Amino acid sequence: MAIDVRKHKKKVIDQKPSINLVPFIDILFTIMIFLVVTSNFSATDIQADDADASDSSGKPNVTDVSGDQEYYIVPVANLNKVTVNGIDMSNLISGSAIGVQAKVMDEGQIIIKPGEIIITTPAGISPEKAVQRPNI
Repeated sequence: MAIDVRKHKKKVIDQKPSINLVPFIDILFTIMIFLVVTSNFSATDIQADDADASDSSGKPNVTDVSGDQEYYIVPVANLNKVTVNGIDMSNLISGSAIGVQAKVMDEGQIIIKPGEIIITTPAGISPEKAVQRPNI
């Protein structure tokens, strides 16, 4: 009894490899479930560079003013004039932004126009104390 090697060789060469995708899909879903269960989806505070994010519309970036800071930075695109109770405080502008005291933001009035900020302080706060040059 002779073994037909040619017939066996031809049978092996004609076979095409097949990949079973079921185990791959099972592993993929297991990894996805693990990532979803272990991920933290809470909101985080992101601070962007205000100089890069400024546009020419003149509108300031909206920032959260909650906290215990004494002064908050108010960026306005192309800011060139700041008036506090009728007094020009434009010399305190740095990088198209101005530092405004927290009490002024809470109790005073701030009008923002393209390139200009007009601030009215509450009673008892001087214009010199209401704004300061930001350290950018």
